[in-house]
Amino acid sequence: MDYKKAGVDIEAGYRSVELMKEHVKKTMRPEVLGGLGGFSGAFSLAKIKEMEEPVLLSGTDGCGTKVKLAMIMDKHDTIGIDAVAMCVNDIACAGGEPLFFLDYIACGKNNPEKIASIVSGVAEGCLQSEAALIGGETAEHPGLMPEEDYDLAGFAVGVCDKKDMITGENLKAGDVLIGMASSGVHSNGFSLVRKVFEMTKESLDTYYDELGMTLGEALLAPTRIYVKALKSIKESGVVVKACSHITGGGFYENIPRMLVDGTHAVVEKDSYPIPPIFKLLAEKGDITEQMMYNTYNMGLGMIVAVNKEDVEKTMKAIEAAGDKPYIVGHIEAGEKGVTLC
Repeated sequence: MDYKKAGVDIEAGYRSVELMKEHVKKTMRPEVLGGLGGFSGAFSLAKIKEMEEPVLLSGTDGCGTKVKLAMIMDKHDTIGIDAVAMCVNDIACAGGEPLFFLDYIACGKNNPEKIASIVSGVAEGCLQSEAALIGGETAEHPGLMPEEDYDLAGFAVGVCDKKDMITGENLKAGDVLIGMASSGVHSNGFSLVRKVFEMTKESLDTYYDELGMTLGEALLAPTRIYVKALKSIKESGVVVKACSHITGGGFYENIPRMLVDGTHAVVEKDSYPIPPIFKLLAEKGDITEQMMYNTYNMGLGMIVAVNKEDVEKTMKAIEAAGDKPYIVGHIEAGEKGVTLC
């Protein structure tokens, strides 16, 4: 008896590392110390000494059951973008710059080519967010997971000067809400998605005129990363007063998280186009409008609050970063919460 007969292929693990190295290498920053394969990832903090009061920010997340769609479609090179996005967007939402990322892949059986494909997506997410992929873990779990199954998670660390943190403390009535377009469902609410649509290759390969693509393509579209957009706003001289990453829980759960006591957010539902995937999902699943807005991003992945005098400058900064902004509402005095109208 040996480890391979028990279900863990060490040689496959070595092969996976070799195949992923080319992807990881693309993400390196000058601060990264050492190479892939050490016991820990090392990152120099020399640059943050220039900050008055540096604060480390961290975020950890996964892709939820969206990985099931990647398995059914046998397409694994974008799900890693989702894992990175869910972490770095949270850091950017607090005013931080993502520094590095580490991933964790649990699988039933280590298929080196599949693992490398997953990591290629992680590396792409790191490139989009300018974070270094400095390490990770691929764990083979024979007997715990079916051979073809895997799960993906990770965590990121970022930094910002304390004075630049986005806290909402100066939010006031009259401030304007600007939303940034999402790429679709992103990485939340897929347990509901999988109840509405049949999860077969045939179903996911079905073309829908209203989507302009197959169902699987629409659902697997990677989560938008907003790091560069928020960086662009900051570099334009605009102070973001509050920010919300619209993830699980949709508008009703996430928008109140950006508010302080005595402020109330008002969002106009017809102020931006809702992507067709949400209309199709609501129709096919007979899901109420309230539930849709309490589960999904409904077309807005990130919302910022700025002074009304800064609206035009903010819009231009977001567009310059390649994202699509919409003026979607405003802040009123009142009980902490959100009204959709």
